[in-house]
Amino acid sequence: MLLPIPSEPVPIQEIPVNKNVRLFMKREDLVHSEISGNKYWKLFYNVNTYVNKNSEKPYIITFGGAFSNHIAAVAAVGEMSGIPTLGIIRGEELQDKWRDNPTLYFAFKKGMNLKFVTREEYRNKEKLSEFLQQEFPDALIVPEGGTNEDAIEGVKMMLNNETKDFDYLCTAVGTGGTAAGISKFCEENQKVIGFKVVDDSSLENKIFELTLKRNFNLIDSCWGGYGKIKDENIRFINDFKEKFGIPLEPIYTGKMMQRVFELIDEGYFPENSKILCFHTGGLQGIEGANLLLKRQNRNLII
Repeated sequence: MLLPIPSEPVPIQEIPVNKNVRLFMKREDLVHSEISGNKYWKLFYNVNTYVNKNSEKPYIITFGGAFSNHIAAVAAVGEMSGIPTLGIIRGEELQDKWRDNPTLYFAFKKGMNLKFVTREEYRNKEKLSEFLQQEFPDALIVPEGGTNEDAIEGVKMMLNNETKDFDYLCTAVGTGGTAAGISKFCEENQKVIGFKVVDDSSLENKIFELTLKRNFNLIDSCWGGYGKIKDENIRFINDFKEKFGIPLEPIYTGKMMQRVFELIDEGYFPENSKILCFHTGGLQGIEGANLLLKRQNRNLII
């Protein structure tokens, strides 16, 4: 089964900020209940092209960490399309306790096989991919985070006539695929801002290699490192949901929006700018984040 183009348009919601700019959010988190946000579009052409090949032994293999949105999305795609899936999971310590992990248990319930590898093995994913392709020659191997050329083409679907009227297009950046797709296909007059949630100095070059444009700027939004959640992040996310009715997760979109608000207060955006932020989904990660926060006796994400 192919991934369909959603029948309903993704809504764009204004966020009143009472400043000299206008702020909006494109609710890609609503594109699908289980294949969330940008993951839907990054997998769109990857999966549909593969399905159309009618492989004799179809199999989708990918990589991710303990609470990976990408792992959850690929597992859901596999169930929807009727294709078996395999997740290569970082951290052999999870081997005996994955059932307590909401993301991995969700993936398992969707039919994904899970293979746990050491962090050292995981770092060499190119070598792992070569071995896997030899073992499963008909398999589609999707990189961690889903970023490849097909993913960039899919991200194009996040842009439409309604997004052309904005001066700034903002997205969280993990592996760089979403920022690259927006950069490649946006209007010539638009500026792209990527909010880096990982401490990776190579991201700018990676995005440029994918887009061949210099219309983007990367802004640090790590708050202590990838996956780190500070009390101020939790306060912001809970306040944001209470004020605007939009849930945010703490790894990507939550950190981006917190930084966007800071930039607005600092006068980063010229007067009368129209700013569009893409909600890239990943709300499944809130449950796992709250498990960790609860163990630390900290406030939870509502």
